[in-house]
Amino acid sequence: MSLVVSFASLFVSVILLQLSSGGVGPLDALSGFALGFTTAEIGLLGSGHFLGFFLGCWWAPRLMGSVGPSRAFAAFTALGTMGILGHILIADPYAWAGLRMMQGVCIAGCYTVIEAWLQAKVTNQTRGRAMGAYRVADISASLVAQLVIGVLEPAHYASYTALALVCCAALLPLTLTRITPPEVPDAPRLEPRLAWRMSPLAVAGVLVSALSGASFRMVGPVYGTEVGLEVSQIALFLAAYVAGGAVSQLPVGWLADRFDRRLVLIWLSVAAIVSCLATGLASGLSTTGIMALAAFFGLTTFPIYSISAAHAHDFAETSERVALSAALMFWYAVGAIAAPWIASLLIDAYGPPALFAMIGAGHVALILFGLVRMRMRPSASERTPYVYAPRTSFIVGRLMSRFRDRDEP
Repeated sequence: MSLVVSFASLFVSVILLQLSSGGVGPLDALSGFALGFTTAEIGLLGSGHFLGFFLGCWWAPRLMGSVGPSRAFAAFTALGTMGILGHILIADPYAWAGLRMMQGVCIAGCYTVIEAWLQAKVTNQTRGRAMGAYRVADISASLVAQLVIGVLEPAHYASYTALALVCCAALLPLTLTRITPPEVPDAPRLEPRLAWRMSPLAVAGVLVSALSGASFRMVGPVYGTEVGLEVSQIALFLAAYVAGGAVSQLPVGWLADRFDRRLVLIWLSVAAIVSCLATGLASGLSTTGIMALAAFFGLTTFPIYSISAAHAHDFAETSERVALSAALMFWYAVGAIAAPWIASLLIDAYGPPALFAMIGAGHVALILFGLVRMRMRPSASERTPYVYAPRTSFIVGRLMSRFRDRDEP
């Protein structure tokens, strides 16, 4: 029973963190639009978040080692709460970018603590159930967070105060649990070249995944506003994207375990290009049609990170899995830092469809590179099971490594 209670407290903290951080991104985009920020400045906010996220992934294990998991979690949550509340005090895009960095550090740090705690408490018997519940909590909260912005007024102090309260509330479940905190795990070595050595195609796939997901999440609200959606409809637009991505995990995983992963990756990119063309060129669509395109976009782009990670792990030894997961996260962060800002510059220059033109171009490059790689190296003779790979912290590699070494996912 104590194990169940411990997991419940972790999952409640995850849900509250997702509700706050998942709501800040689109709310910032809509608030920036209302305050007269340029599209490039709005994109800079998203880039600031992912820069903070990367710094948090690197710093969190070291802070945990210095002050312990519970105090580190409290420090990261306080930093995130201050990052949200700071929006009320100043309406400047560059200041907001710095505040979003604080939020990014918070999310990466809190997830590192939670996943280290989870890793210490699971056993081989409870790992599957625990990770299944963890994924459900994470994705469900992310979906709800997109809907929350439909009831939050952009550029209003009450909206940011509400999200700050939710972020602060994430402290309570984890810090009040009676379960003994875990021993601090060693931070995985960050070796970006390891991912390239295992699979250049996996690195390319992770970068394109960041190009698709980070730009859509951070700049998508600007696109929605430009094409005439109301705030409540933009919330549904983003939620449809997340829902499409969640639905795709099981069927795509089934395909990736039975066919050459590179072919699955290529055909997903083909479908993503179709989605980008349909969304970018469509005019006069009903709201339902726009939502359907967003869901299709999520369906085709969300699983690309997990397929790329699975393909890289096919060539890795058991001892390399944790470091490889961290390396793939590094490459995702690199792409996610650059993507929102570049997307916003293109929208400023060429209009809203430029967002999907950029994403489509990335998928064209991934298809061409995938075809080249298929000619250079055969598929791995022994493959790891497909695993949904959350992009949350460097520690998550430890949680997923056992699944990759099992005969069944």
